[in-house]
Amino acid sequence: MDSRFLEFEKPIAEIEAKLEELQYIAGNSEENLSLETARLKSKSQEITKGIYTKLSDWQITQVARHPMRPYSLDYIELLFTDFYELHGDRMYADDFAIIGGIGRFEGRSIMFIGHQKGRDTKERVRRNYGMPKPEGYRKAQRLMKLAEKFNLPVITFIDTPGAYPGLGAEERGQSEAIARSLFKMSKLSVPIISVVIGEGGSGGALAIGVADKLLMLEYSIYSVISPEGCASILWKNAKLAEKAAKAMQITAESLKKYGLIDGVLKEPLGGAHRSPEKMADAIRNAITVSLDELLTINKNTLVDNRQMRIADYGEYKKI
Repeated sequence: MDSRFLEFEKPIAEIEAKLEELQYIAGNSEENLSLETARLKSKSQEITKGIYTKLSDWQITQVARHPMRPYSLDYIELLFTDFYELHGDRMYADDFAIIGGIGRFEGRSIMFIGHQKGRDTKERVRRNYGMPKPEGYRKAQRLMKLAEKFNLPVITFIDTPGAYPGLGAEERGQSEAIARSLFKMSKLSVPIISVVIGEGGSGGALAIGVADKLLMLEYSIYSVISPEGCASILWKNAKLAEKAAKAMQITAESLKKYGLIDGVLKEPLGGAHRSPEKMADAIRNAITVSLDELLTINKNTLVDNRQMRIADYGEYKKI
């Protein structure tokens, strides 16, 4: 099947294939096929809407991982101007799974930090499939300190399966690097806005997700572990990932219901990859509203509010 479509999108793929065939015929003949083309386009939208109004948690997970879904660099091109990428953690290396730098957003100077996956095999290997190593998080911390020094709001885009669990990463202090990022973000005296644009996996996502405003795209996910990892631990079978996804309630809708995120950004019909420009516009509007609100808050109050926000997560009972 066409790689643009997921397994559950097979009916959409069939209609789109017919549309492409018609457009080819129309381009090579005198026949007027506009009515049939319009009918198929309408049918494709109708089928897409029908499928996407009743997606399961596992299907949303698949959309969040779609290989054509816009990544951080795609949104940088659409949202920011005068972006200048900064490299390295000044300790060990430059981790390409995390990108960051200074740019302008709607005329405001900002610091951007985000995960980055790759499109082809070579780029995926270079970006380590979007799984940062300790030097990636230490680079992020360096950029956060720089943002604080020059009073720049921080915007982060989250899209990772999780922090890299390899031996070298563990030897270089993966858990310490993540913990240090959490600590640094909790005390940062500038506004922080985080947007989950795809996968928000485990501490690897949370390490750049301690924010004053946490937003999620409609078909993104955010969880303490991947559904496959959860299924492997609970039921010793990664093939039960669909069951795990439902039990974990990892979707934007569920997390908003429990008060763990601040907003859900509606995606174009069929997902963000169908219209990156429309998705970028929705992200732009949401960030603008959040920045306008946060920049009016006193720095001390901003930090206090963020720490209270963290302390309010979850529920517990005293025994």
